[in-house]
Amino acid sequence: MSQRGVRTRPVAVLLALGALAYTAWVLELLFQTGLDPIQAYVSELAAADQPLGGLFRATDLTAGLLVLAGAVCALGCRDHRPWSLAGWAGLALFGAATAVDSRLPLSCAPTADPVCAARETAGLVPATHTAHAVSSSLAMVGALVGVVGLTVAARRYGHWPLLAARLGPTLAALELLATAWTLASVAAFQAGRGTWALGAGQRSQVLLVAVWLGVLALSVARERRT
Repeated sequence: MSQRGVRTRPVAVLLALGALAYTAWVLELLFQTGLDPIQAYVSELAAADQPLGGLFRATDLTAGLLVLAGAVCALGCRDHRPWSLAGWAGLALFGAATAVDSRLPLSCAPTADPVCAARETAGLVPATHTAHAVSSSLAMVGALVGVVGLTVAARRYGHWPLLAARLGPTLAALELLATAWTLASVAAFQAGRGTWALGAGQRSQVLLVAVWLGVLALSVARERRT
């Protein structure tokens, strides 16, 4: 095994565990949350007034810290060519913003609670709602930069055949489409035009990020073995 393989071993493990933690929201299929997964923000699962909010905040924090650690480790031991550097930096931003996001929960669930939605529209909710929106936006920007940057790096620099082949670009394209769906749904909800299946769009978005992280982790692990 090469010395670089030894150094990148933690990267694969951290990314794989981070991807797993980032899919904790699927537990809503097993537990009664009272939220409609087709309509509700994923973040509403972790709202302060939700019965399982503490669990989902903890898994978000764990996922963010794991991905942040993996990205920082990669930045220290991998090549620093432009696309690679941008991609790992994007993942670091994603991890950090996700961890911060978990500490800034919504106070209530606006898509499920009309009173909460009215208070949010009137600006009568805690400042954490605005801060949460900012940190969530930064997390998704970081994720997109990471997905696109490292997928391009895989193809351009000959890294990770699994990510460089059709799977990587396909996941990146689907992530961009899911992000566009989510943004359009959020705009419609804030304009009082319904949710446009906001929950389904956002769940697709975060699931694709988790799947892509899993593929990246597997690619790094295979590189280590070779």
